[in-house]
Amino acid sequence: MKFKITSFVCCFILFSFFVSAQNGWESLFDGKTLSGWKQLTGSAGYKVENGNIIGTTVLNSPNSFLVSNKKVSGNFILELEAKIEDTAMNSGVQFRSNYDAAGNEGKGKVFGYQYELDASSRRWSGGLYDEGRRDWLYPVSLNSKAQNAFKLNEYNKIRIECFGNGVKTFLNGVPVSYFVDSITGNEGLIGLQVHAIGKPEQVGEKVYFKNIRIRTAGIQPSVFTKGIYVVNLNPNSLTDYEKRDGWRLLFDGKSSKGWVGAHKEIFPDKGWQIKDGIIGALSSEGKESANGGDIVTTEQFSAFDLSFQFKLSVGGNSGVKYFVTLNEKNEGSAIGLEYQVLDDSLHPDAKLGIAGNRTLASLYDLMKADKQARFIHQPNEWNTGRIVVYPNNHVEHYLNGIKVLEYERGSKEFRDLVAVSKYKVWDHFGEAKQGHILLQDHGDQVSFRSIKIKVLK
Repeated sequence: MKFKITSFVCCFILFSFFVSAQNGWESLFDGKTLSGWKQLTGSAGYKVENGNIIGTTVLNSPNSFLVSNKKVSGNFILELEAKIEDTAMNSGVQFRSNYDAAGNEGKGKVFGYQYELDASSRRWSGGLYDEGRRDWLYPVSLNSKAQNAFKLNEYNKIRIECFGNGVKTFLNGVPVSYFVDSITGNEGLIGLQVHAIGKPEQVGEKVYFKNIRIRTAGIQPSVFTKGIYVVNLNPNSLTDYEKRDGWRLLFDGKSSKGWVGAHKEIFPDKGWQIKDGIIGALSSEGKESANGGDIVTTEQFSAFDLSFQFKLSVGGNSGVKYFVTLNEKNEGSAIGLEYQVLDDSLHPDAKLGIAGNRTLASLYDLMKADKQARFIHQPNEWNTGRIVVYPNNHVEHYLNGIKVLEYERGSKEFRDLVAVSKYKVWDHFGEAKQGHILLQDHGDQVSFRSIKIKVLK
C-alpha cells in the first residue's frame, strides 16, 4: 500500500510538471536546492526551507543578490510568490539586469530593473526601480489604487511582463506599473534581493520566495484597465494603451501645431526653437518675455491630466502655467496658475516668496513643493512634470513620479494663499472654468518635449 501511494505521488508530480511544460512555463526553482542559482554580491544568507528560498539580512553588507543561471533574452512573463514579515523589510526581484564584476571597487555590482517589494508605509510594492543606474522609474505614487495590493506576512503573487521596451507589473492580480524605456536591450539576469540594512536590530529579517517560473513562448501582454499612468521615455510618443485611455500629444515633436504666442494669433518668429523633437525657449539673458514671449495652446482645458518633460539650463527659470485666460492684459508673462520650473541651486528666485513657494515644482508664489533631493534631476538632465486637475477642482503636482503638493482650487485655503501673494490684485485668480496651457519664456534656455494631456470627466 505504501508503495502504491508513493508511486501515485511521483506520478502526480511528473504529471504536474508535464502540464506546466505543456503550458509553456519553465520552473526556475526546484523547491529543494539552490541548484541553478548563485550569489553575486553581498553576504546575506540564502537557504532553501519548506519549498522557499529564504534570504536573511546581515549587518555590514551591501545589497545581496541571488541570481538565476538562466539569462533571459526577448519577451517573457515572470511569475513568483514572495513574503515579507516586517514593515522595516525591503526587497526586490531583479530582471533584465546585468553584473559588473569590477563595480563597487571590485566587490561586484548588479544593475538593472527591479520589481520593488516594499512593506513600509510608503507602499510602493510593484513599482519599478533601476538598481545601480537611474533610481526610481515608476514610483507607485503614480498609481495610488495599487498601493494597498501588498499583504504583509502573506505570500504575494508577483507578475512581470516584458515585451520589447515595455514593462508591466502586477501584484496579487492588481495592475501596478507600466513603463516604456528609451534604452534598448532586452536580455539579462533574474535575481532575488536581500536589501542592505543599517541597524543591528534589523539583523535576521527574512524574505521568502517560491514558485518561481518563466514563460518565453506563446505569450501576449495583458490588457491593463483604463486610468493607469504610463511612464513613457520614448520622446513625443504614445503607446496604443495611452491612446485608448484618452491621451494625446500637445506637441507633435516636429511643428508648432496647436501653439501660438500669448496674446498673438501665430507662433513667435523668434525666441523659440523646434528641433530634434524639442520645443524650447532660447536665452535672452534672463529678460522675461523679452524675446519670443510665452506660448499657449490654442485649446482651453478645464479638468485634465498633463504630463511633460523639461530640461533647464544651469541657473534657468521657466514655468508651465494652466488656467491661463489672457484676460489680464498685463505686461510680461501671462497670468495663470504656475508649475514652477527652476534651478533651485543657482537661481535667486528660489529664495524669494514665502517659505520656498517659488522653488521647483511648487505652485508658484502660493504653495511649496515637498520634494527630496534624490528625485530632482539637475540642469541639462530631463525631468518629468505632471499636473492633474480633477473635475472637483482637486489639483496635484508631481515631479519625476512623486506627488509634491495638492490643493483645492477655489477653496478658502486657496483664496487665503492668493490674498498674500502677488496674484491678490486679480479677482478670483486661478478659478476660471477653463484656460490655456502655457510654456513660459523667462529669458533662460529651457527645453520641453513629450507634452501629453488627457481630458478628465
